[in-house]
Amino acid sequence: MSEVVQNTTGDAGTAAEATAAPRGTTAISEEVVEKIAGTAAREVPGVADLGGDVSRFFNSVLDRVGLDEVGDAGRGVSVEVKGTAAVINIVIVIEAGQVVGEVTEAVRVKVIEAVEKYGLQVTEVNVNVDDIELPAPAAGA
Repeated sequence: MSEVVQNTTGDAGTAAEATAAPRGTTAISEEVVEKIAGTAAREVPGVADLGGDVSRFFNSVLDRVGLDEVGDAGRGVSVEVKGTAAVINIVIVIEAGQVVGEVTEAVRVKVIEAVEKYGLQVTEVNVNVDDIELPAPAAGA
């Protein structure tokens, strides 16, 4: 039996993945895919953080006022789902001393594996290295 796949628009105005099944439809929102991809990217050795300068600044403000979990899940990740295909854009901060090409390729592999487990086909993972995390200065230096 073949499945019918269509795009739908969620409450937030983002496209979602909808698959017709004999007893209803299943939808995976872009926000969910962002969370999956963000979680996978954070697990890659050499990735210090996700997001650009502005999003990291606002996240640090939220951390200081006790809202440290707000906005973290999908920060630095944007997704576009069309049918069963997903294009994923990720902004990362790498740790000093890491080889950029190795870290970004590992991010691509990890994100593709994680997202495709949910039934989507990842057509692109674009990784933007926005910053580098330098080691903290030694105490007393």
